[in-house]
Amino acid sequence: MSLRLRKRPATGRAMVVTNHPAASAAAATMLAEGGTAVDAAVAGLFALSVCEPMMVGLFGGGMFHLRQPDGRHVIFDGGAAAPAAAHASLFTPARPDDPFVLEAVGRANMVGPLSVAAPANLLAWCAVLKEAGRFSLADVMAPAIRLAREGFRVSAYLHECIAECAADLRQDAGMAAIFLPDGAPVAVGSRLSQPALADTLAIIAREGPGALHGGAVGQAAVAALAARGGILTLADLAGQRVVERSPLRGSYRGFEVVAPPPPSAGGVHLLQMLNLVEAFDLRALGFGSPAALHLVAEALKLAFADRAVATADPDFVPVPIERLTSKTYAAERRAEFDPQRARRWAAGIAPLAEAHTTHLTIADAEGRVVAATHTINSLFGARILLGETGLIPNNYMALFDPRPGRANSIAPGKRVTTSMAPSMLLRGGAPWAAIGLPGGLRIFGSVFQAVLNLVDHGMTAQQAVEAPRIWTQGGPLELEPGISPAAEEALAAMGHPVQRVPVVGGGMSCIRFHPDGMLEGAACWRADGTPIALAGGDAEPGVRFVPEAS
Repeated sequence: MSLRLRKRPATGRAMVVTNHPAASAAAATMLAEGGTAVDAAVAGLFALSVCEPMMVGLFGGGMFHLRQPDGRHVIFDGGAAAPAAAHASLFTPARPDDPFVLEAVGRANMVGPLSVAAPANLLAWCAVLKEAGRFSLADVMAPAIRLAREGFRVSAYLHECIAECAADLRQDAGMAAIFLPDGAPVAVGSRLSQPALADTLAIIAREGPGALHGGAVGQAAVAALAARGGILTLADLAGQRVVERSPLRGSYRGFEVVAPPPPSAGGVHLLQMLNLVEAFDLRALGFGSPAALHLVAEALKLAFADRAVATADPDFVPVPIERLTSKTYAAERRAEFDPQRARRWAAGIAPLAEAHTTHLTIADAEGRVVAATHTINSLFGARILLGETGLIPNNYMALFDPRPGRANSIAPGKRVTTSMAPSMLLRGGAPWAAIGLPGGLRIFGSVFQAVLNLVDHGMTAQQAVEAPRIWTQGGPLELEPGISPAAEEALAAMGHPVQRVPVVGGGMSCIRFHPDGMLEGAACWRADGTPIALAGGDAEPGVRFVPEAS
Protein backbone atom coordinates (compact mmCIF):
# COMPACT_ATOMS: atom_id res chain seq x y z
CA MET A 1 0.00 0.00 0.00
CA SER A 2 1.65 3.23 -1.15
CA LEU A 3 0.51 6.18 0.97
CA ARG A 4 2.43 9.28 1.96
CA LEU A 5 2.36 9.09 5.75
CA ARG A 6 2.68 12.34 7.66
CA LYS A 7 3.04 10.83 11.13
CA ARG A 8 4.62 7.71 12.59
CA PRO A 9 3.16 5.10 14.94
CA ALA A 10 4.34 4.26 18.44
CA THR A 11 4.79 0.74 19.82
CA GLY A 12 4.83 -0.58 23.37
CA ARG A 13 3.12 -2.70 26.02
CA ALA A 14 0.71 0.09 26.94
CA MET A 15 -0.56 2.80 24.62
CA VAL A 16 -2.17 6.21 24.66
CA VAL A 17 -3.50 7.99 21.57
CA THR A 18 -5.32 11.31 22.01
CA ASN A 19 -5.84 14.33 19.79
CA HIS A 20 -3.39 16.58 21.65
CA PRO A 21 0.20 15.91 22.80
CA ALA A 22 -0.36 17.45 26.25
CA ALA A 23 -3.42 15.26 26.77
CA SER A 24 -1.48 12.20 25.64
CA ALA A 25 1.25 13.12 28.13
CA ALA A 26 -1.31 13.51 30.93
CA ALA A 27 -2.79 10.10 30.12
CA ALA A 28 0.59 8.39 29.80
CA THR A 29 1.61 9.78 33.19
CA MET A 30 -1.30 7.94 34.78
CA LEU A 31 -0.16 4.66 33.24
CA ALA A 32 3.45 5.28 34.24
CA GLU A 33 2.39 5.88 37.83
CA GLY A 34 0.45 2.60 38.05
CA GLY A 35 -3.01 3.67 36.91
CA THR A 36 -5.34 1.81 34.60
CA ALA A 37 -6.41 2.68 31.09
CA VAL A 38 -9.45 4.31 32.69
CA ASP A 39 -7.33 6.59 34.88
CA ALA A 40 -5.37 7.49 31.76
CA ALA A 41 -8.48 8.08 29.66
CA VAL A 42 -10.21 10.30 32.21
CA ALA A 43 -7.01 12.32 32.76
CA GLY A 44 -6.69 12.64 29.00
CA LEU A 45 -10.30 13.79 28.59
CA PHE A 46 -9.96 16.45 31.28
CA ALA A 47 -6.73 17.63 29.63
CA LEU A 48 -8.41 17.69 26.22
CA SER A 49 -11.17 19.88 27.69
CA VAL A 50 -8.43 22.46 28.30
CA CYS A 51 -6.20 21.98 25.24
CA GLU A 52 -9.01 21.33 22.75
CA PRO A 53 -11.57 23.84 24.05
CA MET A 54 -13.19 23.94 20.61
CA MET A 55 -13.93 20.22 20.74
CA VAL A 56 -14.76 18.95 24.20
CA GLY A 57 -15.58 20.06 27.72
CA LEU A 58 -17.41 19.28 30.93
CA PHE A 59 -20.54 20.84 29.45
CA GLY A 60 -20.73 18.28 26.64
CA GLY A 61 -21.66 14.65 26.05
CA GLY A 62 -20.20 11.43 24.73
CA MET A 63 -19.76 7.67 24.66
CA PHE A 64 -17.09 5.85 26.70
CA HIS A 65 -16.45 2.27 25.49
CA LEU A 66 -14.58 0.15 28.04
CA ARG A 67 -13.30 -3.40 27.67
CA GLN A 68 -12.32 -4.99 30.97
CA PRO A 69 -9.51 -7.56 31.33
CA ASP A 70 -12.09 -10.36 31.67
CA GLY A 71 -13.53 -9.51 28.24
CA ARG A 72 -16.64 -7.62 29.40
CA HIS A 73 -17.59 -4.57 27.32
CA VAL A 74 -19.72 -1.71 28.62
CA ILE A 75 -20.70 1.63 27.12
CA PHE A 76 -20.97 4.55 29.54
CA ASP A 77 -23.50 6.77 27.78
CA GLY A 78 -22.94 10.37 28.83
CA GLY A 79 -25.11 11.80 26.08
CA ALA A 80 -26.62 15.25 26.38
CA ALA A 81 -30.40 15.62 26.75
CA ALA A 82 -32.95 18.26 25.83
CA PRO A 83 -33.96 20.55 28.72
CA ALA A 84 -37.32 19.96 30.40
CA ALA A 85 -38.66 23.17 28.86
CA ALA A 86 -37.76 22.07 25.31
CA HIS A 87 -40.48 20.90 22.90
CA ALA A 88 -40.86 19.73 19.30
CA SER A 89 -41.70 23.23 18.00
CA LEU A 90 -38.98 25.06 19.91
CA PHE A 91 -37.25 26.06 16.66
CA THR A 92 -38.47 27.06 13.22
CA PRO A 93 -36.76 25.00 10.48
CA ALA A 94 -34.74 27.17 8.10
CA ARG A 95 -35.32 24.75 5.20
CA PRO A 96 -38.25 22.53 6.16
CA ASP A 97 -38.30 20.60 2.88
CA ASP A 98 -34.62 19.59 2.88
CA PRO A 99 -34.11 16.38 4.90
CA PHE A 100 -30.36 16.96 5.16
CA VAL A 101 -30.64 20.39 6.81
CA LEU A 102 -31.41 20.63 10.54
CA GLU A 103 -30.62 24.34 10.82
CA ALA A 104 -33.25 26.56 12.46
CA VAL A 105 -34.13 30.10 11.53
CA GLY A 106 -31.45 32.46 12.83
CA ARG A 107 -29.24 29.46 13.69
CA ALA A 108 -30.95 29.50 17.09
CA ASN A 109 -30.37 25.77 17.53
CA MET A 110 -26.68 26.11 16.66
CA VAL A 111 -25.37 29.25 18.38
CA GLY A 112 -26.36 30.84 21.66
CA PRO A 113 -28.28 29.89 24.81
CA LEU A 114 -31.18 27.95 23.25
CA SER A 115 -28.74 25.57 21.56
CA VAL A 116 -27.51 24.20 24.91
CA ALA A 117 -28.61 20.74 26.08
CA ALA A 118 -28.09 19.24 29.54
CA PRO A 119 -24.52 17.82 29.57
CA ALA A 120 -23.31 14.52 31.02
CA ASN A 121 -19.61 14.28 30.12
CA LEU A 122 -18.44 14.98 33.67
CA LEU A 123 -20.87 12.44 35.11
CA ALA A 124 -19.67 9.77 32.67
CA TRP A 125 -15.99 10.41 33.35
CA CYS A 126 -16.55 10.22 37.11
CA ALA A 127 -18.71 7.09 36.84
CA VAL A 128 -16.17 5.12 34.82
CA LEU A 129 -13.33 6.33 37.06
CA LYS A 130 -15.19 4.97 40.08
CA GLU A 131 -15.89 1.71 38.23
CA ALA A 132 -12.43 0.88 36.91
CA GLY A 133 -9.89 3.49 38.01
CA ARG A 134 -7.29 3.37 40.79
CA PHE A 135 -6.73 7.07 41.30
CA SER A 136 -8.86 9.80 42.84
CA LEU A 137 -10.69 12.43 40.85
CA ALA A 138 -8.19 15.02 42.11
CA ASP A 139 -5.29 12.87 40.89
CA VAL A 140 -6.56 12.53 37.33
CA MET A 141 -7.64 16.19 37.13
CA ALA A 142 -4.29 17.60 38.29
CA PRO A 143 -2.70 17.77 34.80
CA ALA A 144 -5.76 19.57 33.37
CA ILE A 145 -5.80 22.11 36.19
CA ARG A 146 -2.10 22.83 35.62
CA LEU A 147 -2.62 23.23 31.86
CA ALA A 148 -5.55 25.59 32.40
CA ARG A 149 -3.71 27.71 34.95
CA GLU A 150 -0.21 27.74 33.47
CA GLY A 151 -1.24 27.49 29.82
CA PHE A 152 -0.28 25.36 26.84
CA ARG A 153 1.19 26.03 23.42
CA VAL A 154 -1.31 27.13 20.76
CA SER A 155 -1.06 24.92 17.68
CA ALA A 156 -1.82 25.89 14.10
CA TYR A 157 -4.85 23.60 14.31
CA LEU A 158 -6.36 25.49 17.26
CA HIS A 159 -5.50 28.82 15.63
CA GLU A 160 -7.31 27.78 12.43
CA CYS A 161 -10.37 26.59 14.36
CA ILE A 162 -10.58 29.95 16.11
CA ALA A 163 -10.24 31.77 12.81
CA GLU A 164 -13.04 29.66 11.30
CA CYS A 165 -15.42 30.64 14.11
CA ALA A 166 -14.14 34.18 14.71
CA ALA A 167 -17.31 35.95 13.54
CA ASP A 168 -19.39 34.14 16.17
CA LEU A 169 -16.76 34.27 18.90
CA ARG A 170 -16.52 38.06 18.58
CA GLN A 171 -20.19 38.32 19.56
CA ASP A 172 -19.39 37.02 23.06
CA ALA A 173 -17.10 39.14 25.21
CA GLY A 174 -15.81 36.21 27.25
CA MET A 175 -14.94 34.09 24.23
CA ALA A 176 -13.35 37.05 22.45
CA ALA A 177 -11.17 37.87 25.46
CA ILE A 178 -9.70 34.35 25.54
CA PHE A 179 -9.47 33.39 21.90
CA LEU A 180 -9.40 36.73 20.04
CA PRO A 181 -7.16 39.03 22.06
CA ASP A 182 -6.73 42.34 20.25
CA GLY A 183 -9.36 41.12 17.80
CA ALA A 184 -7.24 38.38 16.17
CA PRO A 185 -7.00 34.65 16.85
CA VAL A 186 -4.38 33.75 19.44
CA ALA A 187 -1.04 33.37 17.72
CA VAL A 188 0.50 30.01 16.88
CA GLY A 189 3.19 29.22 19.44
CA SER A 190 1.81 31.52 22.13
CA ARG A 191 0.61 30.17 25.48
CA LEU A 192 -3.09 30.08 26.22
CA SER A 193 -4.18 30.03 29.86
CA GLN A 194 -7.74 29.86 31.20
CA PRO A 195 -7.67 30.84 34.89
CA ALA A 196 -11.46 30.82 35.36
CA LEU A 197 -11.62 27.29 33.95
CA ALA A 198 -8.73 26.28 36.24
CA ASP A 199 -10.70 27.53 39.26
CA THR A 200 -13.79 25.57 38.16
CA LEU A 201 -11.76 22.40 37.62
CA ALA A 202 -10.22 22.80 41.07
CA ILE A 203 -13.69 23.08 42.65
CA ILE A 204 -14.82 19.92 40.87
CA ALA A 205 -11.65 18.08 41.90
CA ARG A 206 -12.52 18.86 45.55
CA GLU A 207 -16.30 18.48 45.46
CA GLY A 208 -16.95 15.97 42.68
CA PRO A 209 -19.43 16.14 39.78
CA GLY A 210 -22.20 17.48 42.04
CA ALA A 211 -20.50 20.88 41.88
CA LEU A 212 -21.76 21.17 38.30
CA HIS A 213 -24.81 18.95 38.48
CA GLY A 214 -26.71 20.79 41.19
CA GLY A 215 -24.04 22.76 43.04
CA ALA A 216 -22.51 26.21 42.87
CA VAL A 217 -20.78 25.75 39.51
CA GLY A 218 -24.07 24.62 37.98
CA GLN A 219 -25.93 27.51 39.54
CA ALA A 220 -23.49 30.00 38.01
CA ALA A 221 -23.70 28.28 34.62
CA VAL A 222 -27.52 28.26 34.37
CA ALA A 223 -27.66 31.85 35.63
CA ALA A 224 -25.37 32.90 32.80
CA LEU A 225 -27.58 31.06 30.30
CA ALA A 226 -30.82 32.45 31.73
CA ALA A 227 -29.47 35.99 31.47
CA ARG A 228 -29.20 35.42 27.72
CA GLY A 229 -32.61 33.76 27.32
CA GLY A 230 -31.62 30.14 27.81
CA ILE A 231 -34.01 27.48 29.12
CA LEU A 232 -31.59 25.03 30.77
CA THR A 233 -32.18 24.88 34.53
CA LEU A 234 -30.36 23.62 37.59
CA ALA A 235 -32.96 20.85 37.78
CA ASP A 236 -31.94 19.76 34.28
CA LEU A 237 -28.32 19.52 35.41
CA ALA A 238 -29.18 17.75 38.67
CA GLY A 239 -31.45 15.29 36.86
CA GLN A 240 -28.90 14.18 34.26
CA ARG A 241 -27.66 10.60 34.49
CA VAL A 242 -25.17 8.21 32.99
CA VAL A 243 -26.62 5.09 31.39
CA GLU A 244 -24.55 1.91 31.25
CA ARG A 245 -25.43 0.15 28.01
CA SER A 246 -24.48 -3.16 26.44
CA PRO A 247 -22.67 -2.66 23.14
CA LEU A 248 -23.86 -3.86 19.77
CA ARG A 249 -22.01 -6.83 18.30
CA GLY A 250 -21.69 -7.88 14.70
CA SER A 251 -19.25 -9.72 12.47
CA TYR A 252 -17.18 -8.87 9.42
CA ARG A 253 -14.99 -11.37 7.58
CA GLY A 254 -14.30 -13.40 10.74
CA PHE A 255 -13.82 -10.41 13.05
CA GLU A 256 -16.26 -9.48 15.80
CA VAL A 257 -17.15 -5.78 15.73
CA VAL A 258 -18.19 -4.18 19.05
CA ALA A 259 -19.71 -0.70 18.89
CA PRO A 260 -22.04 1.62 20.83
CA PRO A 261 -25.84 1.25 20.68
CA PRO A 262 -28.50 3.96 20.28
CA PRO A 263 -28.94 6.78 21.01
CA SER A 264 -25.67 6.74 19.09
CA ALA A 265 -26.34 5.94 15.45
CA GLY A 266 -22.69 5.04 14.94
CA GLY A 267 -22.74 1.41 15.96
CA VAL A 268 -26.01 0.53 14.22
CA HIS A 269 -24.99 1.93 10.86
CA LEU A 270 -21.35 0.84 11.07
CA LEU A 271 -22.55 -2.76 11.37
CA GLN A 272 -25.18 -2.18 8.68
CA MET A 273 -22.63 -0.89 6.17
CA LEU A 274 -20.14 -3.66 6.90
CA ASN A 275 -22.90 -6.19 6.26
CA LEU A 276 -23.73 -4.47 2.97
CA VAL A 277 -20.21 -4.63 1.52
CA GLU A 278 -19.19 -8.00 2.96
CA ALA A 279 -20.33 -9.84 -0.19
CA PHE A 280 -17.99 -7.78 -2.42
CA ASP A 281 -14.27 -8.52 -2.89
CA LEU A 282 -12.96 -5.10 -1.89
CA ARG A 283 -9.38 -6.32 -1.74
CA ALA A 284 -9.55 -7.35 -5.40
CA LEU A 285 -11.16 -4.04 -6.37
CA GLY A 286 -8.28 -2.19 -4.68
CA PHE A 287 -8.14 0.71 -2.29
CA GLY A 288 -9.17 3.99 -3.91
CA SER A 289 -10.49 2.39 -7.08
CA PRO A 290 -13.69 3.90 -8.51
CA ALA A 291 -15.52 0.59 -8.06
CA ALA A 292 -14.58 0.33 -4.37
CA LEU A 293 -15.33 4.00 -3.67
CA HIS A 294 -18.69 3.65 -5.42
CA LEU A 295 -19.65 0.78 -3.08
CA VAL A 296 -18.62 2.78 -0.01
CA ALA A 297 -20.60 5.80 -1.19
CA GLU A 298 -23.74 3.76 -1.87
CA ALA A 299 -23.49 2.07 1.54
CA LEU A 300 -23.17 5.49 3.20
CA LYS A 301 -26.24 6.86 1.39
CA LEU A 302 -28.35 3.84 2.26
CA ALA A 303 -27.31 3.98 5.93
CA PHE A 304 -28.16 7.66 6.20
CA ALA A 305 -31.55 7.10 4.60
CA ASP A 306 -32.36 4.58 7.34
CA ARG A 307 -30.76 6.72 10.06
CA ALA A 308 -33.08 9.62 9.27
CA VAL A 309 -36.24 7.65 9.97
CA ALA A 310 -35.19 5.03 12.50
CA THR A 311 -32.32 5.89 14.84
CA ALA A 312 -32.94 8.00 17.95
CA ASP A 313 -33.07 7.78 21.76
CA PRO A 314 -34.44 4.26 22.49
CA ASP A 315 -36.25 5.61 25.57
CA PHE A 316 -38.47 7.60 23.20
CA VAL A 317 -38.39 5.65 19.92
CA PRO A 318 -38.40 1.86 19.31
CA VAL A 319 -35.24 1.60 17.20
CA PRO A 320 -35.29 -1.55 14.97
CA ILE A 321 -31.71 -2.51 15.83
CA GLU A 322 -31.95 -6.21 14.99
CA ARG A 323 -33.43 -5.49 11.57
CA LEU A 324 -30.94 -2.77 10.68
CA THR A 325 -27.90 -4.83 11.72
CA SER A 326 -29.02 -8.18 10.31
CA LYS A 327 -27.26 -9.95 7.43
CA THR A 328 -30.69 -10.67 5.94
CA TYR A 329 -31.62 -7.01 5.70
CA ALA A 330 -28.21 -6.23 4.20
CA ALA A 331 -28.77 -8.88 1.52
CA GLU A 332 -32.17 -7.41 0.66
CA ARG A 333 -30.74 -3.92 0.20
CA ARG A 334 -27.59 -5.18 -1.53
CA ALA A 335 -29.80 -6.64 -4.26
CA GLU A 336 -30.73 -3.06 -5.17
CA PHE A 337 -27.11 -1.97 -5.73
CA ASP A 338 -26.11 -0.92 -9.22
CA PRO A 339 -22.33 -1.42 -9.59
CA GLN A 340 -22.21 1.07 -12.46
CA ARG A 341 -24.47 3.92 -11.35
CA ALA A 342 -25.15 6.06 -8.32
CA ARG A 343 -28.74 6.04 -7.14
CA ARG A 344 -30.97 7.74 -4.62
CA TRP A 345 -31.76 5.55 -1.64
CA ALA A 346 -34.98 5.51 0.33
CA ALA A 347 -35.18 4.10 3.83
CA GLY A 348 -35.90 0.39 4.03
CA ILE A 349 -37.41 0.91 7.49
CA ALA A 350 -40.85 2.42 7.94
CA PRO A 351 -40.73 5.95 9.42
CA LEU A 352 -41.40 5.83 13.15
CA ALA A 353 -44.12 7.77 14.84
CA GLU A 354 -43.22 10.48 16.79
CA ALA A 355 -19.63 17.21 14.36
CA HIS A 356 -16.81 18.42 15.95
CA THR A 357 -15.63 16.17 18.69
CA THR A 358 -12.58 14.61 20.28
CA HIS A 359 -11.55 11.02 20.74
CA LEU A 360 -8.97 8.97 22.56
CA THR A 361 -7.98 5.31 22.40
CA ILE A 362 -6.01 3.79 25.28
CA ALA A 363 -4.88 0.31 26.33
CA ASP A 364 -3.03 -0.69 29.48
CA ALA A 365 -0.79 -3.73 29.97
CA GLU A 366 -3.43 -5.50 32.08
CA GLY A 367 -6.03 -5.91 29.32
CA ARG A 368 -8.23 -2.84 29.66
CA VAL A 369 -9.05 -1.00 26.44
CA VAL A 370 -10.81 2.34 26.12
CA ALA A 371 -12.27 3.99 23.03
CA ALA A 372 -14.02 7.20 24.05
CA THR A 373 -15.62 9.94 21.95
CA HIS A 374 -16.76 13.12 23.73
CA THR A 375 -17.75 16.53 22.46
CA ILE A 376 -19.48 19.87 22.83
CA ASN A 377 -20.80 19.18 19.30
CA SER A 378 -19.81 22.00 16.90
CA LEU A 379 -16.52 23.88 17.03
CA PHE A 380 -16.67 25.83 20.32
CA GLY A 381 -20.16 24.44 21.01
CA ALA A 382 -22.70 27.21 21.53
CA ARG A 383 -19.84 29.73 21.05
CA ILE A 384 -20.51 31.49 24.32
CA LEU A 385 -18.66 31.48 27.66
CA LEU A 386 -20.53 30.79 30.89
CA GLY A 387 -19.12 33.74 32.78
CA GLU A 388 -17.11 33.05 35.91
CA THR A 389 -17.07 29.28 35.34
CA GLY A 390 -14.88 29.49 32.24
CA LEU A 391 -16.99 26.70 30.71
CA ILE A 392 -18.00 26.58 27.04
CA PRO A 393 -21.43 24.93 26.71
CA ASN A 394 -22.43 22.46 24.02
CA ASN A 395 -24.80 23.23 21.15
CA TYR A 396 -26.27 19.74 21.08
CA MET A 397 -29.78 21.01 20.33
CA ALA A 398 -28.52 21.40 16.74
CA LEU A 399 -28.58 17.60 16.39
CA PHE A 400 -32.32 17.30 16.92
CA ASP A 401 -34.65 17.57 13.95
CA PRO A 402 -36.38 20.97 14.31
CA ARG A 403 -39.45 19.52 12.55
CA PRO A 404 -42.09 17.85 14.75
CA GLY A 405 -43.21 14.28 14.14
CA ARG A 406 -39.80 12.77 13.31
CA ALA A 407 -37.85 10.05 15.08
CA ASN A 408 -35.27 12.64 16.10
CA SER A 409 -37.65 15.52 16.93
CA ILE A 410 -37.15 17.40 20.19
CA ALA A 411 -38.79 16.14 23.40
CA PRO A 412 -38.06 17.04 27.05
CA GLY A 413 -35.31 14.85 28.45
CA LYS A 414 -34.64 13.13 25.12
CA ARG A 415 -31.03 12.30 24.39
CA VAL A 416 -29.54 13.56 21.17
CA THR A 417 -28.71 11.10 18.42
CA THR A 418 -25.03 11.25 17.50
CA SER A 419 -22.80 9.49 15.00
CA MET A 420 -20.21 8.49 17.63
CA ALA A 421 -18.64 5.11 16.98
CA PRO A 422 -15.87 4.27 19.46
CA SER A 423 -15.41 0.70 18.26
CA MET A 424 -13.30 -2.39 18.79
CA LEU A 425 -12.52 -5.35 16.55
CA LEU A 426 -11.95 -8.74 18.16
CA ARG A 427 -10.39 -11.86 16.68
CA GLY A 428 -10.92 -15.10 18.57
CA GLY A 429 -12.41 -13.05 21.41
CA ALA A 430 -9.25 -11.00 21.91
CA PRO A 431 -8.77 -7.32 20.98
CA TRP A 432 -7.39 -6.85 17.47
CA ALA A 433 -8.00 -3.10 16.94
CA ALA A 434 -9.66 -0.16 18.70
CA ILE A 435 -10.71 2.82 16.60
CA GLY A 436 -12.49 6.14 16.90
CA LEU A 437 -12.47 9.76 15.85
CA PRO A 438 -14.33 13.06 16.03
CA GLY A 439 -16.21 14.44 13.06
CA GLY A 440 -19.96 14.76 13.64
CA LEU A 441 -22.03 13.07 10.93
CA ARG A 442 -18.84 11.82 9.29
CA ILE A 443 -17.73 9.67 12.24
CA PHE A 444 -19.23 6.25 11.59
CA GLY A 445 -18.54 6.49 7.85
CA SER A 446 -14.89 7.16 8.63
CA VAL A 447 -14.68 4.26 11.10
CA PHE A 448 -16.31 2.08 8.42
CA GLN A 449 -13.58 3.00 5.96
CA ALA A 450 -10.86 2.41 8.57
CA VAL A 451 -12.20 -1.11 9.19
CA LEU A 452 -12.09 -1.77 5.44
CA ASN A 453 -8.55 -0.40 5.32
CA LEU A 454 -7.39 -2.73 8.08
CA VAL A 455 -9.31 -5.89 7.17
CA ASP A 456 -9.77 -5.77 3.39
CA HIS A 457 -6.78 -3.76 2.26
CA GLY A 458 -4.29 -5.06 4.84
CA MET A 459 -3.12 -1.62 5.94
CA THR A 460 -1.07 -0.91 9.02
CA ALA A 461 -2.70 1.17 11.74
CA GLN A 462 -0.87 4.28 10.53
CA GLN A 463 -1.91 3.72 6.94
CA ALA A 464 -5.51 3.03 7.96
CA VAL A 465 -5.94 6.29 9.87
CA GLU A 466 -4.15 8.46 7.32
CA ALA A 467 -5.67 7.03 4.14
CA PRO A 468 -7.91 9.44 2.19
CA ARG A 469 -11.65 9.25 2.94
CA ILE A 470 -14.93 9.94 1.20
CA TRP A 471 -18.34 10.79 2.64
CA THR A 472 -21.92 11.45 1.64
CA GLN A 473 -25.32 11.26 3.23
CA GLY A 474 -27.12 11.44 -0.11
CA GLY A 475 -26.05 14.88 -1.30
CA PRO A 476 -22.57 15.74 -2.61
CA LEU A 477 -19.93 13.00 -2.48
CA GLU A 478 -17.04 14.56 -0.58
CA LEU A 479 -13.53 13.51 -1.62
CA GLU A 480 -10.34 14.23 0.29
CA PRO A 481 -7.29 15.40 -1.70
CA GLY A 482 -5.73 11.93 -1.67
CA ILE A 483 -8.46 10.50 -3.92
CA SER A 484 -7.04 10.43 -7.44
CA PRO A 485 -8.34 12.71 -10.23
CA ALA A 486 -9.03 9.58 -12.30
CA ALA A 487 -11.25 8.17 -9.55
CA GLU A 488 -13.02 11.52 -9.22
CA GLU A 489 -13.74 11.56 -12.95
CA ALA A 490 -15.02 7.96 -12.92
CA LEU A 491 -17.28 8.60 -9.90
CA ALA A 492 -18.75 11.66 -11.58
CA ALA A 493 -19.45 9.55 -14.68
CA MET A 494 -21.36 7.11 -12.48
CA GLY A 495 -23.64 9.94 -11.38
CA HIS A 496 -22.05 10.95 -8.09
CA PRO A 497 -22.08 14.75 -7.51
CA VAL A 498 -18.42 14.88 -6.45
CA GLN A 499 -17.01 17.69 -4.34
CA ARG A 500 -13.41 18.17 -3.21
CA VAL A 501 -12.96 18.98 0.51
CA PRO A 502 -9.81 19.47 2.64
CA VAL A 503 -10.81 16.81 5.19
CA VAL A 504 -13.57 14.30 5.90
CA GLY A 505 -14.02 13.84 9.65
CA GLY A 506 -11.41 14.57 12.27
CA GLY A 507 -8.26 13.09 13.72
CA MET A 508 -8.53 9.31 14.06
CA SER A 509 -6.94 7.32 16.87
CA CYS A 510 -6.22 3.62 16.42
CA ILE A 511 -4.52 0.90 18.45
CA ARG A 512 -3.60 -2.42 16.84
CA PHE A 513 -3.00 -5.39 19.13
CA HIS A 514 -0.30 -7.79 17.92
CA PRO A 515 0.08 -11.48 18.85
CA ASP A 516 3.36 -10.87 20.70
CA GLY A 517 1.63 -8.52 23.12
CA MET A 518 2.95 -5.36 21.53
CA LEU A 519 0.57 -2.50 20.76
CA GLU A 520 0.79 -0.16 17.77
CA GLY A 521 -0.71 3.30 18.27
CA ALA A 522 -1.46 5.66 15.40
CA ALA A 523 -2.90 9.16 15.01
CA CYS A 524 -3.61 10.89 11.72
CA TRP A 525 -2.70 14.20 10.12
CA ARG A 526 -6.17 15.75 10.48
CA ALA A 527 -5.62 16.92 14.08
CA ASP A 528 -2.90 17.29 16.72
CA GLY A 529 -3.14 13.57 17.56
CA THR A 530 -0.16 12.01 19.33
CA PRO A 531 0.51 8.39 20.32
CA ILE A 532 2.63 7.74 23.39
CA ALA A 533 3.76 4.22 24.28
CA LEU A 534 5.13 2.72 27.44
CA ALA A 535 7.72 0.53 25.82
CA GLY A 536 9.91 -0.37 28.79
CA GLY A 537 8.91 -1.91 32.09
CA ASP A 538 10.12 -3.32 35.37
CA ALA A 539 13.56 -4.83 35.80
CA GLU A 540 13.95 -8.58 35.39
CA PRO A 541 13.08 -10.44 38.63
CA GLY A 542 16.11 -11.18 40.75
CA VAL A 543 18.30 -8.61 39.03
CA ARG A 544 19.97 -6.31 41.52
CA PHE A 545 22.98 -4.07 41.04
CA VAL A 546 25.18 -3.62 44.09
CA PRO A 547 27.61 -0.73 43.66
CA GLU A 548 31.21 -1.33 44.61
CA ALA A 549 32.76 0.71 47.37
CA SER A 550 34.58 3.69 45.97
